[in-house]
Amino acid sequence: MVCSMTGFGRSKQTNGRISMTVEMKSVNHRFCEISVRLPRQLLIFEDKIKKVILQYVQRGRVEVFITVEGEGWTKRKLQVDWQLMGDYYERLQEAAARFALQDRMTLGQLFQLEGVVEVVEEEAGNEEVEQLLLSATEEAAKQLKAMREKEGAALCNDIREQLSVIAQCARNVRQFAPEVVEQYRTRLMKRINEWVQGAVDETRLLTEVAMFAEKADINEELTRIRSHIEQLENTLHQSGPIGRKLDFLVQELNREMNTIGSKANDSRIALQVVEMKSALEKVKEQVQNIE
Repeated sequence: MVCSMTGFGRSKQTNGRISMTVEMKSVNHRFCEISVRLPRQLLIFEDKIKKVILQYVQRGRVEVFITVEGEGWTKRKLQVDWQLMGDYYERLQEAAARFALQDRMTLGQLFQLEGVVEVVEEEAGNEEVEQLLLSATEEAAKQLKAMREKEGAALCNDIREQLSVIAQCARNVRQFAPEVVEQYRTRLMKRINEWVQGAVDETRLLTEVAMFAEKADINEELTRIRSHIEQLENTLHQSGPIGRKLDFLVQELNREMNTIGSKANDSRIALQVVEMKSALEKVKEQVQNIE
């Protein structure tokens, strides 16, 4: 199934004490890039989170936002810098002796001095937190993939419509092509008659027409256009990332259209080339969104 590279997924799960919310959105990117924003205490799970997402996403930039609510999912402890506290105390004693001060600092005031005491949160590493986090991540990733698939189906339908337009224009060009040579022969014959007053060298005329026909021949380009359209259709039925292959085929189609436009010496063919390029531009825009 064709997947878009844009989508959104969200999951919120709880075990009664902890509530875990995982949100993720994806946008276009040449490769697969995952950025995870989560509380510092959950950093040890970052690689596991990415591995879960990679099961559902193969291309695009994915931004993940994780929030946690509840108590008991982190451990806090009091950290005392005894060395700094000792330095404070010694300096206070020196100041009291030097300036003959009687005021004494209490134990509570000593603990309030800057940098002496710090509350440290330890990384969450228990299995319950991990299970809840990865479960919410997987559910959000499934929602993301479902949205990408839904949008991918819409992109696929639009691409097929534009390819149908291109194919019809190519058939029109194939129909007009033989007339171009005949029209050139008629115009050339008329000019020669005007110049030489009826004394026409048939051999020279046929040579000129043949040279023009060879230069204006676009059968090879039309055949390649048909082949590229078939390859695009077949690729749309393939599984896995197909965006890069589609992009390459679009470039090849554009090359053939440009060649036809440069060879065509006919306003009708030129108009069909404009229509083809317009439809191809729409295909190109959609292909840029495909995984």
